[in-house]
Amino acid sequence: MTQTLTEMAVAVLTTADGREKTRRGREMAARWFAARADGQPLPLGASPPPDFPARPARPLLLPPREVPRRRPGTLPGRIALLHAVAHIELNAVDLHWDIIARFAATPMPLGFYDDWVKAADDEARHFNLVCDCLESMGSFYGALPAHAGMWRAAEDTAQDLPGRLAVVPMVLEARGLDVTPGMIEIFRQAGAAQAVAALEVIYAEEVAHVAYGAKWFNWLCGRAAEDPKDAFHSLVRRYFHGSLKPPFNEEKRAEAGIPPDFYWPLAEDASPKP
Repeated sequence: MTQTLTEMAVAVLTTADGREKTRRGREMAARWFAARADGQPLPLGASPPPDFPARPARPLLLPPREVPRRRPGTLPGRIALLHAVAHIELNAVDLHWDIIARFAATPMPLGFYDDWVKAADDEARHFNLVCDCLESMGSFYGALPAHAGMWRAAEDTAQDLPGRLAVVPMVLEARGLDVTPGMIEIFRQAGAAQAVAALEVIYAEEVAHVAYGAKWFNWLCGRAAEDPKDAFHSLVRRYFHGSLKPPFNEEKRAEAGIPPDFYWPLAEDASPKP
């Protein structure tokens, strides 16, 4: 019997080990795109995702303020920075498969699923690139504590597809466009060529993920006859815990389809949600 896309998504979300989760995710993405190339797309199905994805026993997940801070000018600091990136990428794998399964009942064009399967596949590759860097530096994913709050955006927007698109790709992933150039420079100055190469791949490909969010957010606003800018401001104020932090990478944000009047009004204006 043919496995549906939402069944494949749930299979990834319920796999705990990071390397195995990403291996399975890449296999599922290949199946989806092979069927699309044959002109016989897999059925979407209606398999509900778990409230929280399966995760390995390590890393230890801590409240954000309790995660130890390390100086990136030291080797332990650079390892900690890469460990944080690996954690972000693994969360992104789950977030992209979750949006597929969680909102499958919302009528959307097949291109919506193409984009998020592609994004999930990219994030799986990114996770493995960063894990390879960690292992080459004598560490591994799970060796250090990590941020426990990254799934909060998924929980908050579990019933709101426009809200999910606004907060995850258009705020959280767009933040990656702001900070990654600085990280690349840290590793370049340290002569860490493997890490520089991995981060440059991530930086180049994350623009498309932010663009997927902007594209489908605008599409949904058009279908609902809503102004995208006003809707974005309302949803970010509702679901995002805090204000947006400049400096912004305006060039890459524009490339991804997010103009300055979307995010600058929220830089100091969004109030933390209780």
